[in-house]
Amino acid sequence: MQKRLIRLSLVLFCFLYHPGISFGQDDRVITLGTKRVIFVDHYLVDTLEGAQIVMHRPNDKGTVIYFNKPWEGVFCGYTTIIKDGPLYRAYYRGMPSDKKYVAPAGKKQSKVTKATAIELDKHLSTTCYAESKDGIHWVKPLLKLHKIDGDFENNVILARESATHNFSPFLDSSPNTPADQKYKAMGGTSEGGGLFAFVSSDGIHWKKFKNEPITKNGMFDSQNVCFWSESEGLYACYFRTWSGTGYKGYRTVSRITSPDFVHWSEPVAMTFGDTPPEQLYTQQTSPYFRAPQIYIAIGGRLMEGRQVLTSEQASKLKVEPGYFHDVSDAYFMTSRGGNRYSRMFMESFIRPGTGLGDWVSRTNYPALNVVQTGQEEMSIYVNKDYAQPTACLERYTLRLDGFTSVYGPYKGGELVTKPFIFSGQELEINYATSAAGEIRIEIQDENGDPVPGFTLKDKQSLIGNEIARIVSWNGNQNLEALANKPVRLHIYLKDADLYSFRFK
Repeated sequence: MQKRLIRLSLVLFCFLYHPGISFGQDDRVITLGTKRVIFVDHYLVDTLEGAQIVMHRPNDKGTVIYFNKPWEGVFCGYTTIIKDGPLYRAYYRGMPSDKKYVAPAGKKQSKVTKATAIELDKHLSTTCYAESKDGIHWVKPLLKLHKIDGDFENNVILARESATHNFSPFLDSSPNTPADQKYKAMGGTSEGGGLFAFVSSDGIHWKKFKNEPITKNGMFDSQNVCFWSESEGLYACYFRTWSGTGYKGYRTVSRITSPDFVHWSEPVAMTFGDTPPEQLYTQQTSPYFRAPQIYIAIGGRLMEGRQVLTSEQASKLKVEPGYFHDVSDAYFMTSRGGNRYSRMFMESFIRPGTGLGDWVSRTNYPALNVVQTGQEEMSIYVNKDYAQPTACLERYTLRLDGFTSVYGPYKGGELVTKPFIFSGQELEINYATSAAGEIRIEIQDENGDPVPGFTLKDKQSLIGNEIARIVSWNGNQNLEALANKPVRLHIYLKDADLYSFRFK
C-alpha cells in the first residue's frame, strides 16, 4: 500500500511540474465570435510551454491636475475619469481638511465619531469637476452651481450632501436608458443612510434618483462603482464591505446587480481565488473599452503599519498628522462577471515612486476607468501625494491592450488555446517582437490537428511591433471557411509578446 502511494505521488509530481502546463478545465467549446482576447486570465488558454503570461507596468507621464483650489485640498481623492466622445471628464472629491478631528471654539481638538464625521463631510467635502479635449491638458470650468466660502466661482457640481464623500459617476451605455439619465452615479456611506443613486442628463447637473438608498447592506467607506454590463445585460455595482463585523477584519468587495437600476439584488461577497487577503481600499471595477466582456479592476491596496517616513521627514513634506504610518500602491485584477475576481498577479501594478511623498498612506490610488488617449495609447490616472499640499492627479500610459501579454523568450515558447468558435473573415493581432524574434500562428481543429493551408509551415514569420496586424498564410488572409467551426490556435513566440487578438 505504501509503495502504491509513493508511485501515485510521483505521478502527480510529474504532472504538476511538467514544463507544458495545461489550464483546460473541461471539454466545452468557447463561443468567441468577434470578441477581443486579452491575456488577463487563463480563460482561453489550454497549454503554455516555455511561454508565460506577464504583467506590464504603466509609464508615468507626470502630473495633469493639481488639487490646489481652496475647496479642493490635501484630501482630494476617489477620482473618476469618463471619456464621452471627444470630451474627457474628471470627477473627484474636494476636501481641504481632515474630517476625523474637530475643535469647537475655545476647546481642545478631539476625535469625533463616524456619525459626526459624516455630518462634517457635508460641510468639508464637495464633488469637483474638470474636463479635457485630449486627456492630458485639463481645465476646471467655473460652473457657478454652488456657493463655496461665499463665492460661486468654482468647479463644484455637488455640495452639502453626504454622497460627496465618495461620489462616483458612470456613462450609462444601456440601450434602454432615458436621455435625462444618460449619466448615473453612486455615493453615500452607512452612517449617511446607505448607498444612493444619482442621475444627470449632462454630467454636470445631478439629482437623486430616489430618496431611498439602493442598498444599506455594506459599509461603503470607499469609492463604490457601478456600470451597465453589456455581456451580462444588467447593472453591476461593486462596493466596500469588510470581512468582519462592522469595520473589523479586511477591507473587501461585494456586488449587487439590477436589470433596470430600480430593483437590486442582495449583496454577494466577491471571491479572489486562492490568494492571501489584503486591505483592498479601492477596486475600480469597470469594463475594458476594447473588450467589455472583461472587467478591469485597478485598485489601491493599503499596507497598514508599513511605515517608511520618519516624523521629521513627514513634517518636512507637510504631511497631515496620522497619514504617514502606512504605505499604499496599485494592484491589478479582473473579472468576467459574477462574484469572482481573478488575481493572477499579487505583485504591484504601479509601485510607489522614488520621492518620499509616494510613501504616504492612501496615495498611489488609481482613478476609475482606463481611457484611450492616442491611436496606440491608453491612460490610467492615479491620485498622488495624498494628505500633502502637493496633492495631484498623475497620468500613466500603456499601449492598447498592454496590461499583460503572452511572452515567449529567445529560446522560444508556445501557447495552445482551448477550442473556440469565431465569427469573421480575418485574424488581427496586437504584438511586438525583437529584431531577432518572431511569432508564428497555426490554426488547428478542435482535436489539435493542423488545418491544411494554415499550419506553422504555411505561416511566414511575423516580425515587428504593431497594434493591429492581419495574419496571413502563404498570402491568404481569408478565414471565412473556418468561421463557426470549432478551432484552436497554436502560437509560437520567440523573444516576442502577444498582447491580444480578435477575429473580424
